[in-house]
Amino acid sequence: MEKFSLMSRSEHYQEQILCNKLLGAINSNQKRETDVNVVPIYAGFLGIIFFILSIRIIRLRRSLKIGIGDSGDPMMLRAMRVHSNFAEYVPLCLILLGFAELQGTLPIIMHILGSGLLLGRLLHAYGMSQTKENFRFRVSGMALTFTCLLSTCTTLIFNFLRSS
Repeated sequence: MEKFSLMSRSEHYQEQILCNKLLGAINSNQKRETDVNVVPIYAGFLGIIFFILSIRIIRLRRSLKIGIGDSGDPMMLRAMRVHSNFAEYVPLCLILLGFAELQGTLPIIMHILGSGLLLGRLLHAYGMSQTKENFRFRVSGMALTFTCLLSTCTTLIFNFLRSS
C-alpha cells in the first residue's frame, strides 16, 4: 500500500531549507546577552558634552588671545581644568561600563551607572565653570563620578567571580 503525499521529496527538502533560513533569520535578530545596548547612549551624550567643552575652550582662547597654556588667566585655567577633568574620567568610566554590559549586567543597573556618570559630569562641569565657585556642584559631581567608577569596578569583579 502506497502512502499518499502531496509534496515530492525535492519540494519537501526545499521547504525544510526555507524553514531553516527563516528560523536562522529570526534567531539572528534576537538580542544576545553580550550586545551593548545601553552604554552607547551615554557615550553619545558624554561625547556631546566633551565637544561643547572643547568649543568653549576654543572660543575663550580666541577672545583672550591665548594660543597655548593659560597665560595666567584664571578663567582660562578653570575652563582648561573642567575640560581636562572630563577627559581624565569619562573614557575610563565608559570602558568599564562597556565591559560590565558585555558581562551581561542588567540594563537597569547599566542605566543607573550611566546616568550617574552623566549627571556627575554635568554637575562637576557646571560647578567648576563658575568664577564664584559653588563647591556643592563640584563635590556632588565628583561624588557621582567616583560612585559610578567604584560601583562599575565592583560589578565587573562580582560578575567575574560569579561566572567562575
